[in-house]
Amino acid sequence: MSDCAVDHGRRVRSIVQSRVGADTAGTSNQITRSWIRCLHDYQLDPGKRDEPEVVAAGELAERRARLAGVQAVAKVEMANLYQQLAGSGYAIVLTDAEGVLLDYFGDPGFTHAASHSGLMPGAVWSERAQGTNGMGTCLVERRPVTVHQDEHYLARHIGLSCAGAPIFDHEGEIVAALDASGESRLAQQHTLALVTMSVQMIENRVFLDRFRHDYILRFHNRPEFIGTLSEGALALDPTGKVLAATRCALFQLGLAKPAEVVGRDISELFNSSFPGLVDSTVKKAFHAVPIFGIRTGARFFGVMLPPVRAVMPHQPLRDAIAPTAAPLERLHFGDAAMARNVRTASRVLERNVAIMLLGETGTGKEVFAQALHQSGSRAGKPFVAINCAAIPETLIESELFGYRAGAFTGASKDGQHGKLYQANGGTLFLDEIGDMPYALQARLLRVLEERTIVPLGGGTPVPLDIHVTSATHCDLQQKIAEGTFREDLFYRLQGITLRLPPLRERSDLRALVAHIVAEESDEDAVITLDDTLLAALERQRWPGNLRQLRHLLRAMIALREADHLTVHDLPPEYRTGIVVPELEDDADDDVAPAAADTALNPLNPLNPLESAERDALLRELQRHSWNISTVARQLGMSRNTLYRKVERLHIRNPGKPLPC
Repeated sequence: MSDCAVDHGRRVRSIVQSRVGADTAGTSNQITRSWIRCLHDYQLDPGKRDEPEVVAAGELAERRARLAGVQAVAKVEMANLYQQLAGSGYAIVLTDAEGVLLDYFGDPGFTHAASHSGLMPGAVWSERAQGTNGMGTCLVERRPVTVHQDEHYLARHIGLSCAGAPIFDHEGEIVAALDASGESRLAQQHTLALVTMSVQMIENRVFLDRFRHDYILRFHNRPEFIGTLSEGALALDPTGKVLAATRCALFQLGLAKPAEVVGRDISELFNSSFPGLVDSTVKKAFHAVPIFGIRTGARFFGVMLPPVRAVMPHQPLRDAIAPTAAPLERLHFGDAAMARNVRTASRVLERNVAIMLLGETGTGKEVFAQALHQSGSRAGKPFVAINCAAIPETLIESELFGYRAGAFTGASKDGQHGKLYQANGGTLFLDEIGDMPYALQARLLRVLEERTIVPLGGGTPVPLDIHVTSATHCDLQQKIAEGTFREDLFYRLQGITLRLPPLRERSDLRALVAHIVAEESDEDAVITLDDTLLAALERQRWPGNLRQLRHLLRAMIALREADHLTVHDLPPEYRTGIVVPELEDDADDDVAPAAADTALNPLNPLNPLESAERDALLRELQRHSWNISTVARQLGMSRNTLYRKVERLHIRNPGKPLPC
């Protein structure tokens, strides 16, 4: 044992012995209380050098599964916290309620030390196992703690500085702990503040997700704080009874624990009935309305959000859509990846952080950018979009920067303001940024750095106040390696990167369908979708993503014969491989209905070209009452060739063989 470890052990024992006989719970210093527990309750040796206990892989997987909902939210907040502390030598750690390390984001400069200290998935960091430490001690103390260097009980940890805070569920029980640990020589109080804020955000997000199918009242005594981490939130059943409350809600209402509010009617807390709150919120277009607390008379502002309902196969689609507080929240309907994107974007909305959107064509990058703009303080200012791939290279510079009168041949005599100037005060959306000409990238970078703009032809620099959102489907890192995209511009545009998942990977497709059908329908139309149709849509690959889905649904709605859509309303090219229920056929036996011929072969699906050929041939056969000789003569081919085409394209005449 080193001299340092011996000295540390003596100091620990000396301080603990001086408190012998004292009431541990009454000891004001939480570090001293922890040391007393470690020595007297756990019989830990301060000089213990044993390697940390690590649970088996199977047990770790089970623990992660139990906290899957919390972990999904926490990962986003951990990544944000890590970015805020990047370069300062910290690791961001999530443990469960028993101190078992579940997830870890490590600063590269701290990786070796973290491994040496036992900061690895599965390691047990409870106070009983590791002595006084940020994770284990905050779980016992049930409050945020900082444990700096020699405040650790075990000598092996005195090189660490830890800031940990417990994560509570809606019942007031601890479910996890979030910690930032590093080798900082100074106790960083701001680190504990950042950790505590992240914990608050995690609790709020988990609460809103847990009760998304119930009514939620979000409130604060200042309306601009609704939607922030300091808001209070109450979950309510359809009768107005409180199901659960966040810690911030309890604090604002002056209550100590959830039991004091759960089960009470909302009218016992505020001077408004449940129907009154719902009606007033709807009338105010989901903006905050004033409410007064019954207990103290304090004024609050609240927004009542209706449940996000699951879409049932025969449920009226418009009834399944629940309005939400901000445009960003309307972009996902339960898909985890999109929910993470929305949460991350919401965190940086007012922080002047550039956002880069990645995703395949049609995944909704511009829609996401518009929602970002509409959800922030720039909502009333211009939103200007420019597609860098759609403007000729010779014109893109003048499009972006504008020009003075006479700047070049063919220029307007009055000059022209560019897109950058038009976006002043608002948002500039640069779509397909990867296709911007290389020579122009340097000038754009200069504008973003200097925040001024000079039009082509010169003139006085104009101050520029814009938020830039960019998007691309390209691999910009590959373009950088190829020398076609500037690395410095990439890092200037990439404050955070959000990947929009392709439609085929989204788990909320049915709710998306409901949302789009409601948007594309007439105001008074109530359209339902058959479950077989929804299942067929889920099986599609959707190379055109959301854009393709919207165009399909728009066409189906326009061409529908009834307000209940089935697989028979699908165009033929989407029905390949689908077993379609038999239609009632009241037509003449010699002329089959167009939709009846759907016995397609799932083992040999058609490509789009074959599907189009099949559709055209099917129309000709029906037009000539399935007379092969007539159709073959009209198409200029032999009957044998036509028979082979019919067989290859899976065409059959229902009810009878093909006539000669």
